[in-house]
Amino acid sequence: MSASDLFTATSLFSLAGVAGIALTASTGAKTLLPKDATSKDRFVFVWLAFDALVHFLYEGSFLYYSTFGRQVILSEAPLAEMWILGTDGRAGPLCCYILKQLVSNDPARYYWIVVLSTSIQLGWMTFCPEWLTGSPNLNTSNALHLWFMNVISVFIPIWLMVDSYSHIAGAVRAQVSTKAKSA
Repeated sequence: MSASDLFTATSLFSLAGVAGIALTASTGAKTLLPKDATSKDRFVFVWLAFDALVHFLYEGSFLYYSTFGRQVILSEAPLAEMWILGTDGRAGPLCCYILKQLVSNDPARYYWIVVLSTSIQLGWMTFCPEWLTGSPNLNTSNALHLWFMNVISVFIPIWLMVDSYSHIAGAVRAQVSTKAKSA
């Protein structure tokens, strides 16, 4: 595969868009999170803001172009073509809700992070069997589209689920311990 096959006009537009979204998400973390927020919370904020913006901009454009009786002509709608990087239309609003919880340091965010991460993993469960069977129904001609965001969108949610589990289990164990001591 040559560089021209990997880096199409849409790929370069996608990468520039991703860089802009990452910069916006990072700026949001610096602006909205408390100054004493942990580096982990800053990373989670950036990831969730990034995820929300990808869903709203890329999936949203596809939905806009394909709704209201429009035919999506990908060469005329580059944001719609980048929709292949998105996963689920409900993820964007849920990301924003968790961002609000992060800004207010609401521990309930850990539950919602598990819900969001599980829904992203369900997307993985849709595509992984397709890949394992040789992708008869999936266009895998561009490795950048196939692997770049998809790999990131598998490993970060798994890490978020493990981290959330430790917070949720720790809180439940502390509550049980406190009840046992007072009994």
